Amino acid sequence: MKKKSFVFLVLTTVAGLMFALGMCMCLVPEWNAFKPGVVVTALGLAALLTIGLVRWIMAGKPVAKIDWGKVGKIAYCVLAALVLGAGMAMIMAFEGMLIPGILVGVAGIVLGLGIIPVFKGLR
Repeated sequence: MKKKSFVFLVLTTVAGLMFALGMCMCLVPEWNAFKPGVVVTALGLAALLTIGLVRWIMAGKPVAKIDWGKVGKIAYCVLAALVLGAGMAMIMAFEGMLIPGILVGVAGIVLGLGIIPVFKGLR
């Protein structure tokens, strides 16, 4: 592994940990650290974006054109994951939400099954 790649690996790991710790600070009520968590999350995200931009520039790659088809496909995948996760959260975290949680989870699974045809198409 090149020294440059190792440095980027370490920096990206540290920035990712900052982002994750900040999210935990925001979302774990026992920590009572919402505002500092927002700051740490923002710093981690800014570091990740900066590291990615610097790596892109150092690689000498041209400015990428946005492929809106790929953006839509990725948005579909994120939506499917969020719907499935919402169903799981409804089942595990909220009282009396078992049946609605199951229905939302099944909808997320159905959306997840649609990911392969969205990317590969049907023949």
